Amino acid sequence: MSAALLDELDLRAPDAAATQAIAVRLAAVALPGDVLCLWGDLGAGKTQFAKGFGAGLGITDTINSPTFVLMAEYRGRLPLFHLDLYRLDDARDALAGGLLDEREGTGVTLIEWPDRMRDLLPNARLDISIEGVGDEPRTIRLATADPSLRRYLAAVR
Repeated sequence: MSAALLDELDLRAPDAAATQAIAVRLAAVALPGDVLCLWGDLGAGKTQFAKGFGAGLGITDTINSPTFVLMAEYRGRLPLFHLDLYRLDDARDALAGGLLDEREGTGVTLIEWPDRMRDLLPNARLDISIEGVGDEPRTIRLATADPSLRRYLAAVR
């Protein structure tokens, strides 16, 4: 993404409930084909964000991090494809096998540990960086260079 065209918004989340509440608001504007990338250290709250996003899509299933299956699929207002690439050094092999191809455009794709596929990420994506671990408050930065995805920033302004 070009820094000159990047639109960013920083939000504060004092606890997991606030992280989930932000994600619920973002899910309200989700459209088929959207890709959201969750950046952050272990324990930053990426899975808490995913739980809130799922709730915002009307998903009633329990959302957990799909570390050992790579991707979990949930049904709500839109399908949610939740990827966790933590165990992979490089997701190229998994994605070359068509992991996302048949799902593209039908739902929202939420990717934890997107750095494992950095060179394969679409330009049209919302980057969500979560800073902080443990019991400390989080800073959640939303960033996109895609004009169609700026609706996410507007949803929480």
